[in-house]
Amino acid sequence: MIKVLFVCLGNICRSPMAEMMFKDFVKKHGMQNKFHIESCATSYEEEGNGLHYGAIDILNRHNIHIDPHKAHRLQKSDYDKFDYLIGMEESNIYNIMRIIDEDPKHKVYRLLDFSNNPRDITDPWYTGNFVKTYDDLQEGLNAFLTSIISKIND
Repeated sequence: MIKVLFVCLGNICRSPMAEMMFKDFVKKHGMQNKFHIESCATSYEEEGNGLHYGAIDILNRHNIHIDPHKAHRLQKSDYDKFDYLIGMEESNIYNIMRIIDEDPKHKVYRLLDFSNNPRDITDPWYTGNFVKTYDDLQEGLNAFLTSIISKIND
């Protein structure tokens, strides 16, 4: 079982969108039994809150199943529970490292670093552009899944 944790600042937009989208991706590839997928925040700002309405809207537009969700913060112990801790932007990576202290097993990545165009995924809570966030997530998640499949097949 490959355990993936998507991480952003508040866990109400990007990381839960990535969680739900990746669950949809692996299901479409018939691989849902090979993955455990969750998301969390690097802050307590949105603790206990559900998905942002913009995230709900864009996921619904793409017919992606939305699991019940409450924002929660990354814990140091999550490092041992997951194979991948995937941040959305450099500041997420910085905050992940502040929480977990070190990454000796090289589990921490920025999502779009798997793509051919490495960059941050901007926070739609600030930009309001959930379409751009969805497109960036789709690009990163496709590249991430391709990377995992190639490792499985090696």
